[in-house]
Amino acid sequence: MEPTQQQPPLQTRLQVDTLSTTRRQLRIAVVTETYPPEVNGVAMTTGRIVDGLLRLGHEVQLIRPRQTPEDTPEKSDGFEEMLSRGIPIPKYNHLKMGLPARNALLRAWSQQRPDIVQVVTEGPLGWSAVSAARKLKLPVITEFHTNFHSYTRYYGMGWLKQPLAAYLRRFHNKGDLCLVPTDSLRHELLDSGFNTVEVVARGVDTDLFNPLRRSDALRAAWGARPDTLVCMLVSRLAPEKNLELAARAFEQIRQTQPDARFVLVGDGPARAALQARYPHFHFAGMRAGEDLAAHYASGDLFLFPSLTETFGNVITEALASGQPVIGFDYAAAAEVLHPEHNGLRPPLGDEAAFIASANRLAAEHALRQAMRARARESVLQIDWQAVVLRLAGMLEQVIAQHQGRSRARRGMALAE
Repeated sequence: MEPTQQQPPLQTRLQVDTLSTTRRQLRIAVVTETYPPEVNGVAMTTGRIVDGLLRLGHEVQLIRPRQTPEDTPEKSDGFEEMLSRGIPIPKYNHLKMGLPARNALLRAWSQQRPDIVQVVTEGPLGWSAVSAARKLKLPVITEFHTNFHSYTRYYGMGWLKQPLAAYLRRFHNKGDLCLVPTDSLRHELLDSGFNTVEVVARGVDTDLFNPLRRSDALRAAWGARPDTLVCMLVSRLAPEKNLELAARAFEQIRQTQPDARFVLVGDGPARAALQARYPHFHFAGMRAGEDLAAHYASGDLFLFPSLTETFGNVITEALASGQPVIGFDYAAAAEVLHPEHNGLRPPLGDEAAFIASANRLAAEHALRQAMRARARESVLQIDWQAVVLRLAGMLEQVIAQHQGRSRARRGMALAE
């Protein structure tokens, strides 16, 4: 059965042209276990969304775990934070898992009722937020950012895959709507028993990520001359990112281009083992802002071997920075990579094809340069403002549907 036949559409499916403007100011409670200055795709995306909603004139209450003992809640026009308790996530000690806060949320939302609750992450804090919202009969949307159930095989816990998948399905089905970044993921979740799923894509900051930030001085620090091939990877250095495949691809490149360089930007539990095994790689650590943008722009070829992404923001950031990308044919790569135009996308999971693609672009200088020239243009239309406008329209529609159902229930009760 086709995914679109598994459920009634969300108000005949949300149409982009109806989401270009928002009709009224909303008070939105955003619940997340990660937020800037933490560095990861979920934190970055959530920060962009919150900023965009504030720019549209909406009010945002942000609920998140306290990141450090000195962390204090911020408050400004239209924005306020509520900090919860959290504990470090094993192997991700720089991130916190928010502890349940149902009673505190019930008190806060009873005193000042939000129009809608937007739950970004599926941990204990997120679960308690959904529970509190349901108790208060508030509309809820959830976001599916991370394939946690797919991570299990990388940590020797394959037996957890099905229970985790069931947990995620149950969690997201408690909301009125689940948001995902790609249409392919939407279909996958619908096929897996998720009820109502819609797409809100990811944007890219093309002002920040720009080929003009290319730095010869930075390349020189990597031991690269202007004509040296620099392969790049920006990622959390963790087992689920499939980094060994990128390392093997680069090692083959070095057989014909021994002066090539491989720069890895990021940190994580796999870094020490990678550094020990590949001491000739350059490990740049965590980078942010213009420094991160300069790293992107100073590379020549972006290798992204991950098999567990829901999107992969680094792909669009690399393209905006003028780097051709090699990534498996799914998630962001399937959406924005056009073979022979701005990169190559080998079949999902085909490691030999990934390595062959990397070697081909490393060897074919003219093709790589042509792709570099087209890479940025291919993502210029992926704008955060359009993404936030679409989200704001969805929020309004979910609220309207929720209110309609409430009125219908009251009418039925009176009729009885």
